[in-house]
Amino acid sequence: MLETRKAQREDRVSNHEDKDRPSSRIGGFYRMSTRERVDLLVERGVIDAQDAALLRSHGGGLDAQMANQMVENAIGVLELPLGLGLNFKVNGRDYLVPMAVEEPSIIAAVSHVAKIARGSGGFEARAEGNVMIGQVQVVGCEDWDKAREAIEAQRDELIASANALQPNMVERGGGVTGLEVRLIDEGNYQRMLVVHLFIDCCDAMGANAINSVAEGMAPRIEELTGGRVFLRILSNLADRRKVRATCRIPFRDLAWKSFSGKEVAEGIVLASEFAEVDPYRAATHNKGIMNGIGAVCIATGNDWRALEAGAHAYCARDGRYRPMAIWRIEGETLVGILEIPIQVGTVGGPIRLHPTVQLAHKILRIESAAELAEVMGAVGLAQNMGALKALATEGIQRGHMSLHARSVAATAGAKPEELDRVVERLIEDGEIKVHRAREILLAMRASGELEAAG
Repeated sequence: MLETRKAQREDRVSNHEDKDRPSSRIGGFYRMSTRERVDLLVERGVIDAQDAALLRSHGGGLDAQMANQMVENAIGVLELPLGLGLNFKVNGRDYLVPMAVEEPSIIAAVSHVAKIARGSGGFEARAEGNVMIGQVQVVGCEDWDKAREAIEAQRDELIASANALQPNMVERGGGVTGLEVRLIDEGNYQRMLVVHLFIDCCDAMGANAINSVAEGMAPRIEELTGGRVFLRILSNLADRRKVRATCRIPFRDLAWKSFSGKEVAEGIVLASEFAEVDPYRAATHNKGIMNGIGAVCIATGNDWRALEAGAHAYCARDGRYRPMAIWRIEGETLVGILEIPIQVGTVGGPIRLHPTVQLAHKILRIESAAELAEVMGAVGLAQNMGALKALATEGIQRGHMSLHARSVAATAGAKPEELDRVVERLIEDGEIKVHRAREILLAMRASGELEAAG
């Protein structure tokens, strides 16, 4: 009750700051049933009754016919749980963050950290822009230097021709903004020229448009270089579409159980330094970050595979694989910084077709692809701190155990009213396996223990 009253006070403050946005602070949300949560979102004006019906429908509004329009050889629909990351304040604005993910504890972890960060202003995040790279590979030139000079001499003409291929994008304020030529000559590999077309995709992820531009420019590039164009395709290393997210949390807000805030901060920094010097640790460090970012990416209908490829490639850009986020101590404050490319869109593709994806965008109340990327950067940083905080204190397994046990108990067939008792027994036994949950469930039912508890 105290938590709920505190959340209500914060709601009033938040609503005073931005009356058009609902507060992301909802006390006791995790204790509610799914129906109660959806009802509360309707009550708060986050969604309407039609949206609520969609959330309660089997398949989330994606039927077999629509699935068949989206992919080849469709045979059905695979569902994922859709939850809300709570407590997020990014650049002074509240966000309820839809996340589609099957792994326990991810949503709980980001919501927990966002609540901690909220006390010191939340997260700051900045997206550089929406520029992607289209690559045109040229092989078989007789004079490589002359071929490169010919492209550079016709830079303005080529940019104008490329923009003529995408007039709608240009009309929206985007299009090809620049061009560079690279001569690649790596030992035993064949020489090649690579023309990079820098394309502002506005609020689209832009893959189809980029590929179309690269394809359309091939004949003119062949004419200028005297070579043969081979590949013409986008690059998923979107290093001109980076996001930088930061947070600053005083020691006083980090105290946890028997650990002081300073001890928690020092443990997080030590874990961060481990990832900075060891690629084996960095891989797991970064996987945790993508747990959060990928869940938002899926919920918003974006290409999480492209995003992950670009983020991991960016981490190895200098020849050594590094962490996406780092943590430092400044005075009595823990400071976190995340920087990766995040190429996402708010228009096109599944966003246009999938009803639940459209609803996720409605809940987020974002106005641009850059804003979505900034929120995702904040989620990634929150997820990273949640994992490192657990590792630095009680260990990731203990924090994960209860939620994992609930998933195991449900898989074993426990009814909602039976879950808590089965979970409790699983944790006591220390063997969180489906077969053990079934044994516990059968024994409890046979003894009447569950009925007596009810």
